[in-house]
Amino acid sequence: MPLLETPLLVTPLLETPLLVTPLLVTPLLETPLLVTPLLETPPLVTPLLETPPLVTPLLETPPLVTPLLETPPLVTPLLETPPLVTPLLETPPLVTPLLETPPLVTPLLETPPLVTPLLETPPLVTPLLETPPLVTPLLETPPLVTPLLETPPLVTPLLETPPLVTPLLETPPLVTPLLETPPLVTPLLETPPLVTPLLETPPLVTPLLETPPLVTPLLETPPLVTLLVTLSVLQEEAWRGFAALADPLAGLLDMLDGSRGWRGRGPSLEAWVARELKRWLQARPHPGPPQGGPGLRQLQARAVKILVESPPALVEPLVSIFQLQDADRSPLLAHVHRLRQEGRFKEAVVLSTKLRLQPHLDVEEMSTPLLLQDKLGLVERYVDGFPGLQRRLLSLLDSWCRPGFDVHVVARRHPQAAWRPDRLSPRVLSRQVLRLRERFGLDPALCPHVVTQQRLASLRYLCYKRLVERSLSQESWVEHVHGLVGQNEWLQEQLLQLLASHDDAAVVAQCALDLSLPEGRLPATVVTELSRLRLQGSAAEAPSEGRTDDCYQLPIAREDIRFLASWEDLARHEAELLQPGQVVSVDLEWRPSFGVGGRPQASLMQVAVEGRVFLLDLPQLLSPARGQEPQAFSQLVSRLLADPSITKLGYGMAGDLRSLGASCPALAQAQKQLRGSLDLLQVHKQLRVVDAPAPGVDGAAGPRGLSLLVQQVLGKPLDKTQQLSNWDRRPLGEEQLVYAAADAYCLLEVYWALCREPARFHLSGDLGRSLRPGRSEKPPLPQQALAYPQQVLEVEEAAPEVQARAFRVVCDSMLQGLARRLRCLGVDVLVLGTGEDHRRAAEVARQEGRIVLTSGLPYHKLQAQLGAGRCLAVDCSLKAQQQAKAVIRHFNVRVTQDDIFSRCQACNCDQYLKVSKDMMKQLVRLSGHCEGPGRTGEEAAQSEDELETGSAPEEPPGPCTYDPPCRWLEEADLQTHVPATLGSGAQLQLSGVPAGVLRRPGLRHFYCCTGCGKVFWEGSHLRRVAANFRDILQMAPGIPEPSQALGPAGSPS
Repeated sequence: MPLLETPLLVTPLLETPLLVTPLLVTPLLETPLLVTPLLETPPLVTPLLETPPLVTPLLETPPLVTPLLETPPLVTPLLETPPLVTPLLETPPLVTPLLETPPLVTPLLETPPLVTPLLETPPLVTPLLETPPLVTPLLETPPLVTPLLETPPLVTPLLETPPLVTPLLETPPLVTPLLETPPLVTPLLETPPLVTPLLETPPLVTPLLETPPLVTPLLETPPLVTLLVTLSVLQEEAWRGFAALADPLAGLLDMLDGSRGWRGRGPSLEAWVARELKRWLQARPHPGPPQGGPGLRQLQARAVKILVESPPALVEPLVSIFQLQDADRSPLLAHVHRLRQEGRFKEAVVLSTKLRLQPHLDVEEMSTPLLLQDKLGLVERYVDGFPGLQRRLLSLLDSWCRPGFDVHVVARRHPQAAWRPDRLSPRVLSRQVLRLRERFGLDPALCPHVVTQQRLASLRYLCYKRLVERSLSQESWVEHVHGLVGQNEWLQEQLLQLLASHDDAAVVAQCALDLSLPEGRLPATVVTELSRLRLQGSAAEAPSEGRTDDCYQLPIAREDIRFLASWEDLARHEAELLQPGQVVSVDLEWRPSFGVGGRPQASLMQVAVEGRVFLLDLPQLLSPARGQEPQAFSQLVSRLLADPSITKLGYGMAGDLRSLGASCPALAQAQKQLRGSLDLLQVHKQLRVVDAPAPGVDGAAGPRGLSLLVQQVLGKPLDKTQQLSNWDRRPLGEEQLVYAAADAYCLLEVYWALCREPARFHLSGDLGRSLRPGRSEKPPLPQQALAYPQQVLEVEEAAPEVQARAFRVVCDSMLQGLARRLRCLGVDVLVLGTGEDHRRAAEVARQEGRIVLTSGLPYHKLQAQLGAGRCLAVDCSLKAQQQAKAVIRHFNVRVTQDDIFSRCQACNCDQYLKVSKDMMKQLVRLSGHCEGPGRTGEEAAQSEDELETGSAPEEPPGPCTYDPPCRWLEEADLQTHVPATLGSGAQLQLSGVPAGVLRRPGLRHFYCCTGCGKVFWEGSHLRRVAANFRDILQMAPGIPEPSQALGPAGSPS
């Protein structure tokens, strides 16, 4: 008998599921509200379906016929059962006991309780029952029970009808004719022929009564709903089985010990049972062994033995069910170390995180392989909640950013980790360090190398603004440099080198004097000029700052600039600020932090109306010490922004409103409240101006941004020398006040000029009529420039055309983004290493015939060494894509569709190998990257610097196809298979290939760079690049432009 019993864990799964519809599924099974009216009978059809009044009498039985249909009184007695026959029809008393089931036989005839669930199997469980061999015998009827289920031979005759009783049960022959319908009555009961057509449904009405074809699918039960109902029932049965077990935890371990199916990598019944048991315990805790008790410790010891062999799907439920984070750590730590030795770094970190083993493991050993694989997200979760580990991780990443550090040395210590060098550049690592420092709220002193490199970048930018552009005042430059350099000797040395590379001895001497730099490190010409300045006893301001007459002049008087520092001042001018129907311009200023002081707080808000400018002192108006003033200020600003009758002008309004929201939390949703606004930055993008100056790329940069717009519309640029001044300082200087007022008031004058003469700037229609009482609206596109919405400039003398693949340049280390964009277009680009002297660029340019692209400071010396036209100063404030377009236009480089991605963006190599899809799958499988790269937070926010050609499932239409001339990868090209290494020594970066790409049906092959091993595949990135650079691409005759050829499939994935 024990062999016939069903295991306790199996019984609940084999019972018949209750036909219980989940509450969430019921609405899906009901008839949709929109479908109900279609199923009802139309009102116009109802009268056609009713019986006509004239026909009703014809359908009723005639009064004369009714008596004929009734049973004659004389016949009634004949139809009744004769009294003498009644006893014969009843069951004889002696026979009754024989017809009843004997009491002893009744239990045998009933289905045994244990057998019932086995005979009624749910559909989803049937496949699971076919595998276990022990369950099959339980489904068969026991041999001993079969005879008991058959009818006993002696009882069978008693169940038959006695022969003498049969004639009495038949209808007497004389009675049969009386029961039939008389022949004369039959025609009266039939429907008259003329009435039949009236009772039929009219042909035109029939389609209206049928269910519309489109409605039929809505009335059917969706397959997903059916699956949800089945899973819900299955879960309910499983939970009922858990409740019936005396010890579910021990039962789970018994099941896992006696089964082998869960040891595979895929899903299994055992893993599903474990997850459901975990949910059941969380929803209705089972009174198991107390925490720390001997019973729990024994279960934990058994669970740990199973855990070390478990796939990832079983790890989490086992840890939760058996509280393994409190178990003996020795076998768990040994298992983690074994995973690391096998190269299963991700599993080791995930398991350690779930078991809370981080304090017992070395954070550098655990995190380094994942950092090499660009899985920083896993490492962040690993150290989450452990401040000590967070500090050590930040110090580790900062050490990788120190000058001269070679990440290849670290990668060689972890040969099993397929690392991504393109994601471990100092620039990328520095951004990650700063992000982690801000997220964990750690001390900047933990990352001195990153902070120093960031300060050096800011120092170069300031020197460029002061010494090259001449757009920064001496006073502001000195103040910022003092704050950046401080007592850091290394930064002082870098500053001296930056100053020594500049040719203007007078300007350098003035800077050295203001900063009290040691004379021994300065060039002789600068020392001579410095002595002259000291003898004069007065500082000679750079002559470039006396150029205010050539800039936009504020057309209002100085007394019309009002500085408002209290609510009382603001309340006096409330009516002027909120006057309906007027046009106002809005701008903000804040102290530049150069990325080392967190998000800057807005210091000044400018609101300009016709004839007056109001400067709002935000630190005072938003000070918590002022009581209700911050609330009153935020309400006034909200009313101004939300009033659709007031036209609000700005230039890059979204950024200004974000800064305002960061300074005043009550205005965090200011951008959503904005009504009736016009962003002149969007207008500027559509502006077409002929014979206007362009932003300079050679030597000192020309005006750009708002200054360029003012020059194009009003004739003179803005004076931006106070733009980077200290706006937190109080009181503000006179130059700061005038600059702030001009920065806001010029928007009004530009708007009025554009409204007066829209045709002059090729704008379609009046800007005023383009405003609607909604959010910020983009102006209408110029009809002549719909295909190319960029500024059209006159070129004095075009340079000779050069093919993209023949154009060769060398960039300094500050232009890595530009280098990647140019390589993307097929240009041969070399990049100086971090800290490499600019003289190296001149040497490479002379040896290889390259053009030097520099961020500005060394431009003059390089130009003198290389000659005219061999060196270009690129505006480092522009984005990389804009810089690339400026360089392409400046040198008249011809870029075609075939040039895109003809070079590797990571290493500049132009040699690829084509890899078949089957071989790529094999290489990925051998490398152990079957799961593909994890999608961490930083990967989701990955910028367009990503090197893959794309990941869209569809084949790019038209000319946007990637087919570089290259040969197929063969077995002979591989030096080793694990890790996959080419004959050149480059290791294939297989960790960058997601698993979903390998399963994509439309993708036929991959490409790999022979220089660095980067893997590419065709997708949306190719089309995005073609669309982003469509204005400089040279298309072959008959081939449409990328924007036209792409169509709907050209959108980024």
